[in-house]
Amino acid sequence: MITMLLQLNNIFKWVNSGGQRIFLLKDLSLKVEEGEFISVMGPSGSGKSTLLNVIGMLDNFDEGEYDFLHESVHTLKEKHLATLYKQYIGFVFQAYHLIDELTVYENLEMPLLYKKISGSERKALVADMLDRFNIVGKQKLFPTQLSGGQQQLVGVARALITSPKLILADEPTGNLNSKQGEEIMEIFKQLNDEGVTIIQATHSEKNAAYGSRIINLLDGRMV
Repeated sequence: MITMLLQLNNIFKWVNSGGQRIFLLKDLSLKVEEGEFISVMGPSGSGKSTLLNVIGMLDNFDEGEYDFLHESVHTLKEKHLATLYKQYIGFVFQAYHLIDELTVYENLEMPLLYKKISGSERKALVADMLDRFNIVGKQKLFPTQLSGGQQQLVGVARALITSPKLILADEPTGNLNSKQGEEIMEIFKQLNDEGVTIIQATHSEKNAAYGSRIINLLDGRMV
């Protein structure tokens, strides 16, 4: 049985500049079923990151409707949105967004603290991620002591640690060499095989090919 994970209907998002509306997303509609792997492509400024931020509930929009697991996102209060986001969505950013003051271990543990997971279970989950990503030896280091590739691995591990239903990846291999990039994409593929839904924004044809469908954006519209 196919389950609809999310649906965007006629989404518009704009900013006002010099008395003019500049559209970041224009009349965009999208259906995503559970277990899909979607690649969003388009030139810089086409709306890829904006689309991911809207889907990930980090950004609001000006017009349209958004349903996520049969909840009308556009009608929900901030607090309810935060709960939905923390419960179901993992984000992998190009800029890592690790917390510099926390060690690798603490960065991984952070999302589990939000979910009020017990100490012993947190320990087990963090150990599992450190192991899976071969970063056990880095757990006491701070992000600034890691290479870009290692920081991105930690970012991916942190997004996965809560077993999200949906992973949103914004240029996830943008700062990595090709070998590290391939490792990350193989991890995504494996997760997708396990049933996790993935939406990635990418410039790379090679990365896009991992997806089961490709969406092209231009000036905030689907082309």
